[in-house]
Amino acid sequence: MTRVKRGTIANKRRKTILKAAKGFKWSRKNKYRAAKEGIYHAWKNAFIGRKQKKRNMRRLWNIKINAGVRMNSDNEMNYSKFINGLKKTNIELDRKVLAQLAENHPEVFKKILETVK
Repeated sequence: MTRVKRGTIANKRRKTILKAAKGFKWSRKNKYRAAKEGIYHAWKNAFIGRKQKKRNMRRLWNIKINAGVRMNSDNEMNYSKFINGLKKTNIELDRKVLAQLAENHPEVFKKILETVK
């Protein structure tokens, strides 16, 4: 019978973990057990961060829209009334676009605000 060398899959798995841990401090970059622990924490936090990024961007857009509405409407309208007016007039612009308009193109945003009133 021919000789079979074992451990190729396990070695590959360990090598990929250590490659992913490149740049970590101290023993987490070159010891498998510590690297695995660090990598799993990092991946968990990256997953959480991707969800928080969406949440934070939506909050920022809402703040920018609210600031644009209050600046251009003499404090008689706020964010919630503006969004309600958009839905009643069937203007289907998302918050990202509205925030960009409020920040970079206030004249266009003012026209949208006038149609909502």
